[in-house]
Amino acid sequence: MGKGKSINVEGTQITILSKKGEEEYISLTDMARSQLQEVVIIKWLSLKSTIEYLGEWEALYNPDFNYTEFGIIKNEAGSNNFVLSVKHWIESTGAIGLTATAGRYGGTYGHKRKIIFG
Repeated sequence: MGKGKSINVEGTQITILSKKGEEEYISLTDMARSQLQEVVIIKWLSLKSTIEYLGEWEALYNPDFNYTEFGIIKNEAGSNNFVLSVKHWIESTGAIGLTATAGRYGGTYGHKRKIIFG
């Protein structure tokens, strides 16, 4: 994935990347940065309710989702020392709703049509 197009939301540029042709992912990092709270993504991803939501989404849209690993992560979520990275989520469960990239245009991205806007 390279730098993609962007949209302007109330004066903030939000990057949209294309992956696998038609799949578009919107930058959660850009949205969080606009609120000066980049750490909010890490906190959001570590909430039990977020894990449950992402698991339900993957169950609907991802036939290759690893339910066993999801169950392990879900059981750990909510404990005081639980922290989940996007990379670990994807590698453990085979998730497709979130993606993360490194480099100049790196960040955390959510599937535009399903994760973000329902």
